Amino acid sequence: MISQDNPFAAPSELPYALPPFDRIADEHFLPAFEAGLAEHAAEIEEIANSAEPPTFENTIVALEKSGRLLSRVSSVFFNLAGSNANDEIQRVQAEMAPRLAAHADAINLNPALFARINSLFERKDELGLDTESLRLLERHHTDVRRAGAGLPEADQKRLRELNEQLSTLSTRFQQNLLKDTNELAVVVDDVAELAGLGEDEIATAAETAGEEGKYVLKLTLPTAQAALASLEDRALRERIFTASVSRGNRGNESDNNGVVAELVRLRAERAAVLGFPDHASYVIEDETAKTAQAAVGLLERLAPVAVANAKAEAEELQRYLEADIPGAVLRPWDWAFYAERVRKDRFEVDTAALRPYFELNRVLTDGVFFAASKLYGLSFTEREDLPKYHPEVRIFEVFDADGSELGLFLLDYYARDSKRGGAWMNNFVDQTKLLGTKTVVVNVLNVAKPPAGEPTLLTFDEVVTAFHEFGHALHSLLSDVEYPMFSGTNVPRDFVEYPSQVNEMWMLWPEVLANYAKHHVTGEPLPQEQIDKLLASQQYGEGFSTTEYLAASLLDQAWHALGTEDNVDDVQRFEAEALTKAGVALEAVPPRYRTTYFAHIFSGGYSAGYYSYIWSEVLDADTVQWFRENGGLSRENGDHFRRELLGRGGSVDPMAAFRAFRGRDPEIEPLLKRRGLAGA
Repeated sequence: MISQDNPFAAPSELPYALPPFDRIADEHFLPAFEAGLAEHAAEIEEIANSAEPPTFENTIVALEKSGRLLSRVSSVFFNLAGSNANDEIQRVQAEMAPRLAAHADAINLNPALFARINSLFERKDELGLDTESLRLLERHHTDVRRAGAGLPEADQKRLRELNEQLSTLSTRFQQNLLKDTNELAVVVDDVAELAGLGEDEIATAAETAGEEGKYVLKLTLPTAQAALASLEDRALRERIFTASVSRGNRGNESDNNGVVAELVRLRAERAAVLGFPDHASYVIEDETAKTAQAAVGLLERLAPVAVANAKAEAEELQRYLEADIPGAVLRPWDWAFYAERVRKDRFEVDTAALRPYFELNRVLTDGVFFAASKLYGLSFTEREDLPKYHPEVRIFEVFDADGSELGLFLLDYYARDSKRGGAWMNNFVDQTKLLGTKTVVVNVLNVAKPPAGEPTLLTFDEVVTAFHEFGHALHSLLSDVEYPMFSGTNVPRDFVEYPSQVNEMWMLWPEVLANYAKHHVTGEPLPQEQIDKLLASQQYGEGFSTTEYLAASLLDQAWHALGTEDNVDDVQRFEAEALTKAGVALEAVPPRYRTTYFAHIFSGGYSAGYYSYIWSEVLDADTVQWFRENGGLSRENGDHFRRELLGRGGSVDPMAAFRAFRGRDPEIEPLLKRRGLAGA
């Protein structure tokens, strides 16, 4: 039994079942997990061992309703483990990871439960189910089958062991990376070394250091660090780059080389137990790509042209570098700095000079929210009365066009030592008619917090990220499904990025840009000539950005194409050989993520799935073309996208949803044109 004083003991009575963050303390998590596991296990036993013949209602619907306490504590805990971790949360995470894996296996490998699901599946055409219910039955059957239900007992025993070990290793990877990222923050003693950074950026670095005469530049998740585009001091640029690529690869207690080698070995073994040649084949079978060959085929089609473009860009940057430092050779820490020079010279675009026009609150309310209002009729009201899990979090109540309540949207934008790198969305509460709940969703970013009283000015890339992550939030907020399994972003991994990438288009849409891109002091709009130059420069640098992305994606596939006979004893050598074999080993263009800090695939949900971004971008680019051809930013267009795609979640086949929206299958040409890859 769980104490009734524990805030997870009963459903939250706050609006939209928002977790009562003001009552939740670290000591509540472990007892809530314990009780949640026990309660869910008892519910599963009751379903599996029912004396009644299996029906859709007493088996499938009952499964959808089960595990509510465990869901409540998990949704809060794992968001905090990523966004506001501390020693106690990390301790509980390390303890619970293998136990939660074992619990999932106890459900998926329960023979009595599988027999009931399988019985219904074999009679599915006789049950008179509606379309969403039939898909739910098929999805449950697929999930337990892919988890190993029906395999011999010895194989199931080994699967349980593997899943526990894998969950422990993934948690260790994440915690190692957070610790090493914090330790490798670059300390600068002389402010003169920071020449090129804006005054607000230097002030932030000083406040982060917290010591007179010191400045600290913290690392972000990708290989590339934003400061490299501005810093004039080449030696400091090299220090920052070296720190970035050293994460998890220093031979210290946070080293991830051994973790990675064991992770990929165990994933390969698990795939073999499940009847697949490798982990990639296992994962992608359940995505829209269906086969690893299809995913890799797209990457390999694009790589040669992207690399050729990157090499051409490098030649130009080399000339700029030599003009400054005769005889110098272009290195990775030079790329962003000289690419910025090219933008200034060729296109007269200074991305650093754009920051005063991208003040955070205006970007949010007059940009991100404004576009959603125009497209979907949504409105947003800030709720200062509701509890938050961190003082920097903001909460907005979201209303539909008719004034009805849609849910809550939480924002957690600022970087801190307790937050992992990158940007993401999470749900605290899923929309589902079955349970009568509406969406509570959070967007988490890592924007440097300015000194007190100073405005938060975003980089161009941070504005893109704000629109992107809100696209994920919209996928959840506009969800209109019956069952929890299908809510919002519960779609295949190589489809989930599609709606969020589409939402990026509104950032530079004239009506939206004019509404938010105003100087934070004077209120003057971003000059039209600057907008025109910015648009003209959009395709510049696609060789670099496409190549660094493809390198990471192909590296992901290389790791997860390994079979049980393939032993890796040197992670760094394997990475180098994989990149060379794929034709993307450019010294000046490292992968977006190198192995030991590739959190997406070793501690996130993207193992063998990092290709998803470019796979989804095929759909995205084709959709952007549809919006342009049909009048752009309008309620009619937004409602069509919402009705046929966003609102459906996983309740329909994702490609069927795309065809319902677009009227045909996707075409790749818009993507090739966007990325300057017409020869691919």
